[in-house]
Amino acid sequence: MSGGPAVPIEILLVEDDPGDVLITREAFAEHKVRNRLTVCSDGADALRLLRREGTYAAAPRPDIILLDLNLPGVDGRAVLAAVHADPDLSRIPVVVLTSSTAEEDFLRGNELRVDTYIAKPVDFAGLMHVVRRIEAFHISVQRSMLS
Repeated sequence: MSGGPAVPIEILLVEDDPGDVLITREAFAEHKVRNRLTVCSDGADALRLLRREGTYAAAPRPDIILLDLNLPGVDGRAVLAAVHADPDLSRIPVVVLTSSTAEEDFLRGNELRVDTYIAKPVDFAGLMHVVRRIEAFHISVQRSMLS
């Protein structure tokens, strides 16, 4: 077995651009990333999933959120604020998919914690680095729970 997690981690991709979603899915498949990718195309849908509301009542809690800031309706900034305002959700690492340095400046100027940024179009090497770090953390948590 490769050193991957015993249980795939849950990744929530919040992205409204079908092309970016397709590229991300293809990159995961090409690099044989076993983690489960769930996609929400807008912020309101993502918040329903995170809060397990309606059709998402049985949805697994994501281990990481990949978040685009420029979403229709409820934008990524509002999703980020809601995640950090909720004690249960605030433990989920958030990776912001940025398309400009102005977005990075906005996030740095606010008190919203962002674990890392990945430039769009998605830099797959950067994404894999982040996912591998989350996998390693996930494995260490699983091992400590078994000890």
